[in-house]
Amino acid sequence: MKNTLKRTLALITAVSVLSLAGCGATNEMAVYTGAGAEQFAPQTTMNRGDKYYAADNSVADAVGGAEFGFAEEEMATDGYFEPPVDFNTEEYNAVKENGYMSVAANPLSTFSIDVDTASYTNLRRMINEGGRIDTNAIRIEEMINYFDYDYPAPAAGEPFSVTTEAADCPWNEETKLLLVGLQAEEIDLSERAPMNIVFLIDVSGSMYSDNKLPLVQKSFSLLTENLTPQDRVSIVTYAGDDRVVLEGADGNNKEQILEAINALEAGGSTAGADGINTAYAIAEKYFISGGNNRIVLATDGDLNVGISSESELTKLVEKKRESGVFLSVLGFGTGNIKDNKMEALADNGNGNYAYIDSVLEARKVLVEEMGGTLFTVAKDVKLQLEFNPAYIKGYRLVGYENRTLAAEDFEDDTKDAGEIGAGHSVTAIYEIVTVDSPMDLNTSDLKYGETAGEENGEMLTVSIRYKEPDGDTSKLLEYPVTESVYSASMSENLAFASAVAQFGLVLRDSEYKGTATYASIISQLSGFDFSEDSYKAEFLSLVAEMMSRG
Repeated sequence: MKNTLKRTLALITAVSVLSLAGCGATNEMAVYTGAGAEQFAPQTTMNRGDKYYAADNSVADAVGGAEFGFAEEEMATDGYFEPPVDFNTEEYNAVKENGYMSVAANPLSTFSIDVDTASYTNLRRMINEGGRIDTNAIRIEEMINYFDYDYPAPAAGEPFSVTTEAADCPWNEETKLLLVGLQAEEIDLSERAPMNIVFLIDVSGSMYSDNKLPLVQKSFSLLTENLTPQDRVSIVTYAGDDRVVLEGADGNNKEQILEAINALEAGGSTAGADGINTAYAIAEKYFISGGNNRIVLATDGDLNVGISSESELTKLVEKKRESGVFLSVLGFGTGNIKDNKMEALADNGNGNYAYIDSVLEARKVLVEEMGGTLFTVAKDVKLQLEFNPAYIKGYRLVGYENRTLAAEDFEDDTKDAGEIGAGHSVTAIYEIVTVDSPMDLNTSDLKYGETAGEENGEMLTVSIRYKEPDGDTSKLLEYPVTESVYSASMSENLAFASAVAQFGLVLRDSEYKGTATYASIISQLSGFDFSEDSYKAEFLSLVAEMMSRG
């Protein structure tokens, strides 16, 4: 069979070379036009033995390579082929933007916090590649929360501080902006709790590119350097099946861990659910009471064997999170990433979701922000804002579309919500419509009309519910917000966060973008110096790049 394969491959005509941006490596892209080609779709393209791409860009899983008469293991070892450059099977959930809500009809705004940052780095990748930007990949809250803000440290005994401020909205003269910022407590990593960590690594054929498995290996190597003797490390891989590569290794045995990571190779189909089950079993076996028990999954999300749909994966990790093991997800690669599946796994596995597009980003997530990425200080964190109709007649939450909750969910401890890690900050922005605004919210048809409210100086109240990392009962914090939070000039925090929000609105061509433009974003930030923050400086360069494209 090997000889047959080699003879057949000799008849394949290479028509293109696909360059991987920023990686300096190439992979062949080939189209089968040789003997027997008439039995296939015209100019059928083969990809790494587990998927085959037809000329019409349709995709078919070929179990065992039956369409081509080759055994799957032979295709995995002998033939690695890339789809055409314009071939894209990336998946994102549709985003339906939040609209304006009347305080008279809906005085409560309830949502789960979100510390995911994947949307921003994925968007950055799209801009740097110069290709089409999928607007469903834009989640404004993740863009805002990618950056650090100057919020005060929490008071003694509290898991986070709460900051509120308001100013005129830069893109809508009829509204004002309200910022709500949470800052989690920092931890001293030299005194941190021990970690029981399982690296769950996708080594399927779709992870073959340099910006996938090789970048995963570099990323986990960075994290390995920060392990201590009290930590326990396991490595589980999955492709056509799952495999335990390393089990319960001492964190001080870095050479053994690095050797296991660097020996990994990609090939085969993607049975992700098997790997997840095995990873949880290993994490539970080495569970450290009072420690940080976590699975870190590295994948492009392209699961295609066994349990693979978003809903099935969600149900799987919902059950597994009851073990006390957290699941974080690191996304890698381009062309076939399944953002929807990776986000669902992290959100329902009590973890966070980041997208890694470079070694520098890996260092940011796994080294610079190690505490926030790997150490949860509060789980199931929910915010509920109650607006006082004496001052505010309407509002619109910017972003968090897939994080909104029903008002009654706020006090329901069985409802899952987001987690916040050590040192993490969380920022939410509202457009608020004050009672003196000319904006019409179409509330004239309300059965009981407007509610007057009470002129007590409080515009709204921010309520927060959260659980301890190992707790089951939520705690309540309440913060009244008075008119004094309004300022005619924006702080640097609100100016930058609102600029990021505008960027998302303009990229999405949102119906709520108002007067926002790339030029107005740059103008708004022109009075601030971001030279000491390379991430914020890079943001400005991305805005300038999009402005240059017209």
